Amino acid sequence: MDKLDLKKELKEYYNPSPKEVSVATVPELRFIMTDGEGDPNRSEAFQSAVEALMSVSYTLKFMVKKGAAGIDYGVMPLEGLWWADDMAAFNVEDKSNWKWTLMVMQPEFVTPELYEKAVSEVRKKKSDAVLPALRFESYEEGLSVQIMHIGPFSEEGPTVARLHRYIDENGYMPSGKHHEIYLSDIRKAAPEKWKTVVRQPMAKK
Repeated sequence: MDKLDLKKELKEYYNPSPKEVSVATVPELRFIMTDGEGDPNRSEAFQSAVEALMSVSYTLKFMVKKGAAGIDYGVMPLEGLWWADDMAAFNVEDKSNWKWTLMVMQPEFVTPELYEKAVSEVRKKKSDAVLPALRFESYEEGLSVQIMHIGPFSEEGPTVARLHRYIDENGYMPSGKHHEIYLSDIRKAAPEKWKTVVRQPMAKK
């Protein structure tokens, strides 16, 4: 059985260059999502959300593999949409006022019905207060700029500034939420080698 590599199939959106800012029109994709707020480094709710998302995503993977389709695929990485009510105060140094949506992209053959079955299976195994807050829906970013950040999250400031400078210098303005895709297992990889896709949707001024 061949293993489907969704990151490879969608490499334009999940593997941008770390050297140059690139422009991409991100299509509508389907995700399991949940929302929260506060500094992710200090929030128990954030960690609980991550665990719930990954539990359901891995349950879906095994359900699809064992089902009629018999498809094996790699679970997609954790992603985060980040914003603040006052975007003028949004910065990577102070995350206390951040709001977030955490999400994991799902392949097109995962249906809402299959998602509901996976949630039920996870609920049987453990009591998880976050499960009722999960949702399965589509998200389309459209025209965006992005770059691969190499290094710890604490050093993302210049990378984010570079994206916003590109947006301004090319006659655009930010039009959506700051988006990050976490490609590395931070439990195993050294911080200086962490890979994070940093993306910002934009629109013409």
